Amino acid sequence: MDFSAELVKWYNENKRDLPRRHTTDAYIIWLSEVILQQTRVEQGLPYFNRFVEAYPTVSDFAAADETEVLRLWQGLGYYSRGRNMLKTARIVQQEYDGQFPTKYDELIKLTGIGEYTAAAIASFAANEERAVVDGNVNRVIARYFGISEPINSTTGKKIFQTTANDLLNRQNPALHNQAMMEFGAMLCKPKNPACGICPVRTGCYAFTHNATTALPVKINKVKIKQRYFNYFLIADSDNILMNKRAESDIWANMYDLPMIETTAPSTLEELLIIPDTVKYFGENIKVTGVSEFKKHVLTHQHLYIRFISLDIQSIAIKPNWVFIKVEKIEELPLPKPIFIFLDNFLN
Repeated sequence: MDFSAELVKWYNENKRDLPRRHTTDAYIIWLSEVILQQTRVEQGLPYFNRFVEAYPTVSDFAAADETEVLRLWQGLGYYSRGRNMLKTARIVQQEYDGQFPTKYDELIKLTGIGEYTAAAIASFAANEERAVVDGNVNRVIARYFGISEPINSTTGKKIFQTTANDLLNRQNPALHNQAMMEFGAMLCKPKNPACGICPVRTGCYAFTHNATTALPVKINKVKIKQRYFNYFLIADSDNILMNKRAESDIWANMYDLPMIETTAPSTLEELLIIPDTVKYFGENIKVTGVSEFKKHVLTHQHLYIRFISLDIQSIAIKPNWVFIKVEKIEELPLPKPIFIFLDNFLN
């Protein structure tokens, strides 16, 4: 059985309509790959379309303001990707005269572009002989060949890359890579793979050994951090007090509300007497509303967020706090929980 040929045949009959499949423009492929990483296609496509409309060329992107980029990215998560995209666009504009590179060895040096993205762009834009290895490809390889080495171990990464290189169709690497990735995304799925209609199941170790749920193996190294965010709403009919976040934490350079973080859930009474609360909001705080804690899940953190409405006459303003006109709020890049809260509050 010609493994690559079978997957390409399946791909030609079943492939989805994705942006990168209509172009060899490295810039457009880069946009598609970064935006759709770790994101469902149906969720990511509207963002891709908005970015292409706002920045039709990498030169347009390079000239953008970071606040504008983050505003377009709002709701997609993994905000460091948006910031890294702006850095990359500016490097390409400056060092490559606005021509997005297509060679792997040049791409891998750009900010936010790792081995997978560099291989994908080089393959799809220039048909370079690079095997693209993502989670979908790892899953196909692990199941078909029965590889039990963890995909995220040092040894495992080498084994899976080597195997992918060996499988690569050298005559048409771009088509082969597209087929491998699509096959993993649509048929050899993490849960409930469609083994009954799989064109290569007779040679698949996982299918013949009833091991689809056991493969691939992954070492769980992630330790989840628990954080408690107490947001304060201070507003009138014209203005809302906002906070511009620093670069050293989640949601860097985005806007949220004044916030006191605690190491554990606290009662409202406990929160109002801690030193930071008293320092900025005073001792006699009039609370007009308080929500329950709601959980917001990030990759390595679980945030427990609540909102407290205050009616106060004076406040000690921190340097990164600023009153924003209500009609200007929609122009700010906001983390998803803040956007939802303010959208409900303002409407």
